[in-house]
Amino acid sequence: MADTGPQPDGVVWGTWGMAGARAEAGRELRKVVPRSSHAVWDPAGRPSPLRLLEETNRHRVPELVPIRAARMRASPFAFLRGAPAVMAHDLSTTPVTGITVQACGDAHLLNFGLFATPERNLSFGLNDFDETLPAPWEWDVKRLAISFVVAGRTVGFDPAVCRRAALAVVGVYREQVARYAGMRLLEVWYSRVDAAEMVAMARGRRRREVARRLDRAEHHTNLDALPRLTEPVGGDRRFVEDPPLLTHVDDIDERWVTEVLASYRSSLSDERRQLLDRYRAHDAARKVVGVGSVGTRCYVLLLLGHRHDDPLLLQVKQATSSVLEPYAGRSRYRHPGHRVVNGQRLLQTASDIFLGWAGDGASRYYIRQLWDMKGSINLETLDPADFVPYARLCGWVLARAHARSGDAAAIGGYLGSSDRFDRAVVTFAEAYADQTEADYAAFTRAAAPGARDTG
Repeated sequence: MADTGPQPDGVVWGTWGMAGARAEAGRELRKVVPRSSHAVWDPAGRPSPLRLLEETNRHRVPELVPIRAARMRASPFAFLRGAPAVMAHDLSTTPVTGITVQACGDAHLLNFGLFATPERNLSFGLNDFDETLPAPWEWDVKRLAISFVVAGRTVGFDPAVCRRAALAVVGVYREQVARYAGMRLLEVWYSRVDAAEMVAMARGRRRREVARRLDRAEHHTNLDALPRLTEPVGGDRRFVEDPPLLTHVDDIDERWVTEVLASYRSSLSDERRQLLDRYRAHDAARKVVGVGSVGTRCYVLLLLGHRHDDPLLLQVKQATSSVLEPYAGRSRYRHPGHRVVNGQRLLQTASDIFLGWAGDGASRYYIRQLWDMKGSINLETLDPADFVPYARLCGWVLARAHARSGDAAAIGGYLGSSDRFDRAVVTFAEAYADQTEADYAAFTRAAAPGARDTG
């Protein structure tokens, strides 16, 4: 349901006049927000990141919060993944042009990956939308560049490799935005980055490994998940207990499942409702996922068709306000699950056919298939030689996503053809990576026995 309260500005430059005029307007913005100004990171007056993180625990399941903290303590990059609220605050203090896009809100390098189109083709793109909201395009670009610096440092890549990767992210973003600015709207809308691009980025033996990873993703389906996550019990099937990561809990019973599915059904189109109606619910359990999402209420539903080898596994994930909302304005959707779903449909070329939302009050969710040919890189085994090509791929995908919802001509006009903006953002990314490492150190110290936050 659309909100009748305050509305976000939407796409500021979306009047769709002549592309040349919009590009010129973008160039004029350099006088107000010089591209070099994006290099500055100034933490003066910054609130304690530990207190910002503590605030995000308010809506989480208390017994799962320690799992989230443990996962964030694994490395500075794990901390960055689990702390989008901290970076959202910090980015809100940095220069912006005022050009708004549908932002991902959490654009780090592991939130890009493989997914299946409805035609069962593998595509590469953004795959996490919990924080999506209309917001400045610069925020996504900076978070993505920062993530490559922090991730590269975490796995021990040479600082020069980390810098080249961050430069590649921003440089390709700039180049691709300019390309999309010259395309027709429907050409932009239908454009996609095929999974084959991941193979093309690799060399020699690594190319074969990437091809094997794509093959695994193609088999990463509901049918593959069935024997891994469930077992036969008395002529039926149930999820296999793996506490605390996968467990049956008292707050999800048959009545809860019925209510969630009925609410979810109303968010689907008619033909997908008819498909859903051919399945029957057999079990439900709570499943811990990710890093930043740990502690939110996340469940999995097992539905079966007319045969026991005809599964549909749905992930029911709690939807809350975006971490960007305090700084970019409230979502126009009353239901945060509706916000996530519509944001995903704007940013992705093709979305899961079972994508929808459900619930009300304090129990609001978005729903999608649990395994649907999804896949992502393994940072621990990524070859340094593939780091920069992967950065180029992510920068390309982010540009395409922004061009679908924002004014590529205005952004392209602002960025221009030189690398001035690229170099400024990378300088910022390296400074903010230092900040992330300092925040991570404070976070791990605070977790020590007897420690407390004094920031």
